[in-house]
Amino acid sequence: MTRLTQPQIPSPDAAQRLAQYLTFLLGGEMFGIGILTIKEIIEFHEVTPVPMMPRCVRGVINLRGAVVPVVDLQARFGRQPTPVTKRTCIVIVELGTSSEIPVIGVVVDGVSEVLDITASDIEPAPAFGAQMRTDFIAGMAKVRDRFVILLSVEDVLAIDELAALAGERQLAASALA
Repeated sequence: MTRLTQPQIPSPDAAQRLAQYLTFLLGGEMFGIGILTIKEIIEFHEVTPVPMMPRCVRGVINLRGAVVPVVDLQARFGRQPTPVTKRTCIVIVELGTSSEIPVIGVVVDGVSEVLDITASDIEPAPAFGAQMRTDFIAGMAKVRDRFVILLSVEDVLAIDELAALAGERQLAASALA
């Protein structure tokens, strides 16, 4: 006789600590962004450059009639810009109503999967050894014997900081003129 077992339902406490993250590759490393901030994922297509922008801002795209700035995360992290391949895509991120620019596209090497990660599997950002600013890192999750760097989208895509970078670039250009 086969005995049927009831499916294990996580306790409300455990369910509250579970979050979903979109994972993607960037320069051979695995990163994650909370799924609640993701609006959509689109194929990489032509980006219109905007003069005097910081190096990490590739330009803008037309997304169903809306002008959406596109940030290259590799360049934002102080690395070489992301080379465009067949897998390169733009993840459209919603920053919320408090932001001047509510929607921004980020260039990634390729999207991997959506993962369920519990709070207990997330460690704080390392205080040393990271090749990027620690305020960009919300935490480090260990998934299948590999670390996933969970990004703090609000810090990585801080519009006021990107605007300050653009202002510095303009000052440098006018000083050379």
